Amino acid sequence: MSSRLFAGQVAIITGAGQGIGFEIARELCINGAFVILNDVDATLAQEASTSIQKDGGDCYAMAGDAADVSFIQSMVDEAVKRYGTLTIAIANAGITLFGDFFEYKLDALQRVMNVNLGGSFFLAQAASIQMKKKQSGGSILFMSSVTGHQAHKNLAAYGMTKAGLEMLAKTLVVELSPFNISINAIAPGATKTERTVEDAAYEETWSRITPMGRPATVADIANAALFLVSPLSRHITGQSLVVDGGWTSVSPSPY
Repeated sequence: MSSRLFAGQVAIITGAGQGIGFEIARELCINGAFVILNDVDATLAQEASTSIQKDGGDCYAMAGDAADVSFIQSMVDEAVKRYGTLTIAIANAGITLFGDFFEYKLDALQRVMNVNLGGSFFLAQAASIQMKKKQSGGSILFMSSVTGHQAHKNLAAYGMTKAGLEMLAKTLVVELSPFNISINAIAPGATKTERTVEDAAYEETWSRITPMGRPATVADIANAALFLVSPLSRHITGQSLVVDGGWTSVSPSPY
């Protein structure tokens, strides 16, 4: 992509202290965007922002709970105060709470729902209100998962939220298109991140069962994300893009 493709664009990215979110933030900044980088972990958020700044990017850290509606609004307000507008919102924050369906607890279900669905819903709402007000148009992106397409053991609650995000993206086309706001979702498959490398068998397992012969890198997912929030995809909205090396075509279990 052109190094100036996102010049003048202003983005909020939640859950971006490391992994996929961080790589999206880094790539957006490299390509000219101004970024509000969020993570619930204040240290991670600041370290990520500092790293991007050292590479020449304009990135501002905001630590907080991406499921907190008042905090979501404060990120939108800060983006406008600091950079004058908001044109991109990427709801990347999410949590995975594995659990046997027969023993899954209410508090676990509520937390997964609040972060994965509620946080994404209200970020989209707050961002689109601002885009509508400024008449700037913009792009909103949800982070789904292949578990929203295929069953995965012990992830009933998580998969339900991810499938819900894809339906939300489709539904909001009706609400947002009149204001030149696109809304899409990405469904990553197995991806090598700081979290997954802690599992010594992760790369070998997913390399064996993924048709393309390897799990995704964070750059694989970030490249897809940048396309969907870029001017190159202005006529794409309400869609869900699976980035999984072909795994959902065959869907063998990692267990």
